[in-house]
Amino acid sequence: MSSDRIQDAVTDALRVAATILPCDVVEALKRARARETSDLAAAQLDAILENVAIAHEDSIPICQDTGVLTFFVEAGAASPFLAKIRGFIASAVIEATERIPLRPNTVDLFTGVNPGDNTGRCMPIIDWEIVDGDEIQITVLPKGGGSENMSTLVMLSPSAGLTGVKRAVVEHVVSCRGKPCPPTIVGVGIGGGADVAMKLGKKALLRAIGSANPEPQAAELERELLELINMSGVGPMGLGGETTCLAVHVEYAHRHPASLPLGIAVQCWADRRARVTLKADGTIRVDAAVGAAGTTVAA
Repeated sequence: MSSDRIQDAVTDALRVAATILPCDVVEALKRARARETSDLAAAQLDAILENVAIAHEDSIPICQDTGVLTFFVEAGAASPFLAKIRGFIASAVIEATERIPLRPNTVDLFTGVNPGDNTGRCMPIIDWEIVDGDEIQITVLPKGGGSENMSTLVMLSPSAGLTGVKRAVVEHVVSCRGKPCPPTIVGVGIGGGADVAMKLGKKALLRAIGSANPEPQAAELERELLELINMSGVGPMGLGGETTCLAVHVEYAHRHPASLPLGIAVQCWADRRARVTLKADGTIRVDAAVGAAGTTVAA
C-alpha cells in the first residue's frame, strides 16, 4: 500500500472534520431549537444550523477558526504502519491547510512568526496510546481558540468531594457566559494528576452526544451537571435561553489521597471530529464522527 493513500485518508479526515458537523451534534442542536422558548436564542440556533448546512453543502469550514489540530492515536503494537504515522499526520496537516483550506493557527511563542501550515514546535498535537492488535485509529479534534481559552484546571482539596466537583464545573462553565460560543459540550476529567485530568477532559469530548459513561455513578454525574448548567439561562451564544450546554461527558482516574485534580475542557457548539481507521491489510476507513458509519476504502 502506498504512503500517499494513508496521507490522503488523514487529509480527508481533516476535511470532513472541518466541513461536516457530526450527526449527533446536529441532532442535539435541532433538539435544542425545538425546546427553545426565547426568540433571540431560537434565532441563534437557526443561524448555527443554517451555517452547518451551508458548510456541508459547499464543503467549506464550519467556522473561520479551524482550530489547533489534536490527534488521538490508538496504535496497535503489531501494525506495519506504526513507525510512519507521525510523518503521515504532519504531511496531511500541511496539505489540508492549503487544500481545504485551514486557517494557519500556530505561532512561535517568542517571535510570533506563523509558519503558515499549522505545524511548529509540538504541533500538530499527537496523543499516543499503544494498544494490542494491528489496527490504528487516528481521531482528529480541531479545537478553536475561543473554547480552548475557557478550558481550565482546578486542583481541589479531596475534602471537596463530588459536591465540590459539581460546584467547580457549574460555576466555571456559567462564568464563561458567551465566550466559548455556547451551546457547549463540556469534557470533565477527574483524578490522576494535573496533566491526566486535563487529558481525560479533552478525550471526553470525542464521545458522541447522547452516549453516557458506562459507569452508573459517572453517568449520573453527567446528567446532573448538564441539568445544573442548563438551569443557568446563559443560553446560545450567551444571549439567554434554555440550552447552555448540549452534553457533559465525564472521564475519571484513581487519584492520590491528598489530591483531587479537575480538568474542564470546554468545546464550542462546533464539536468537530473525525476518525481514520487503518487496518494491517491496508484497508482505510474514514468516519465523520466517532462511532459513526464511514466509508471503507479497499487496499
